[in-house]
Amino acid sequence: MRAVDLIRKKRDGGELTSEELAFLIQSYTSDKIPDYQISAFLMAVFFRGMTDHEMAVMTEEMRRSGVVIDLSSIPGRKVDKHSTGGVGDKTSLVLAPAVAAAGVTVPMISGRGLAHTGGTLDKLESIPGFNVRLSPQRFKEMLAAIGVSLIGQTADLVPADRKLYALRDVTATVESYTLIAASIMSKKLAEGIDGLVLDVKTGSGAFMRLQEDAERLAQAMVGIGKSCGKRVVALITDMNQPLGEYVGNSLEVIECLEVLKGRGPGDLVALCEELSAYCLLLGEGASSLEGARQLYRKTIASGEALAKFREVIQAHGGDPSVVEDYRKLPQARYQESLPSPASGFIQSMETQKIGIAMCVLGAGRERVDSVIDPAVGMRMHKRIGDPVEKGEPLCTLFYNDEGRLREARRLLLESFSFSTTRPEPPALVKKIIQ
Repeated sequence: MRAVDLIRKKRDGGELTSEELAFLIQSYTSDKIPDYQISAFLMAVFFRGMTDHEMAVMTEEMRRSGVVIDLSSIPGRKVDKHSTGGVGDKTSLVLAPAVAAAGVTVPMISGRGLAHTGGTLDKLESIPGFNVRLSPQRFKEMLAAIGVSLIGQTADLVPADRKLYALRDVTATVESYTLIAASIMSKKLAEGIDGLVLDVKTGSGAFMRLQEDAERLAQAMVGIGKSCGKRVVALITDMNQPLGEYVGNSLEVIECLEVLKGRGPGDLVALCEELSAYCLLLGEGASSLEGARQLYRKTIASGEALAKFREVIQAHGGDPSVVEDYRKLPQARYQESLPSPASGFIQSMETQKIGIAMCVLGAGRERVDSVIDPAVGMRMHKRIGDPVEKGEPLCTLFYNDEGRLREARRLLLESFSFSTTRPEPPALVKKIIQ
């Protein structure tokens, strides 16, 4: 079998067999095929796409390229949640402890923020002492002990994806929904889960800005999961404005703690409930979606979800007293409001630009090796459809570096558009795919 023949076959629109895909992935992971040939293969996939069978096989080969975590010794079903990323997207910090408190095990291997999006690991690491760099063995021990753990990807987990993603990043093939689906699902299936809830974002702050593209990606991932014998459901959710009121790592931790205490902004509360309910349903913690919603609300109202998050912080080496004393989280030295340049209604937001403004402040990464300031960020005072008077604050910025403030303010002002008539706010959950 030769790589060049398989590249030609895919270039011409052919369907690769299971054996051919296994040859490509295994050979590339073991450095037997050079980057330039796999680059040609990726570009052929970018233009020709993949069948459902090809995506499933490629995902499975990537999953098996490294360590696959075996959680069969832990009783019950194991369920995770994955989001495709956005601005203020912080639901994992509520969902994971709430679902675990309701009796379903949550093994969560999360990512870091890159470009304009935030990352779960960066938020967790704003908690003093919180360690996300656990071995697979320690990960399993924590799941057995407390039913939940949130860690980063280890070097041994899905090495094929790491190599392929780095190549996609420099060959203009990142946007292929088939390659995105295989990348996401290979990592999630390597966790040893039984079920997966996907939060696929769409809108001005999402990688899939058009809803039809988000749906196509969701359908591909659901299809892969089902072909691997997993229960998978995808929610298409709005990212035309930041989720919740706060953007920035320690600020988002505080907001999640508020949700766990039964407070918090309506959109974040609603989405945490819906995503958690589907996790509980797939994990057989409840027999109906409405029953799962009620169970989630019970864990919040009783304080069990908050207690579980405190337990998670302690188990990961963090300071659990932050749950009661927010002053122990990183605090920005300065704050400044951003006045509205016009009166009327908030017509729309360019949410990606808001995320970039937060990166400029230091809350996110412009490069993989960028150093994050966990204290900086913003609080949104207005949402789409809200009335506003000229000079009224649109948001408050929390910052440490005066030199970064001017550019962030400029980007934020460019992010808001106004109208004289009130627009309809976007629906939070747009579609369910299962």
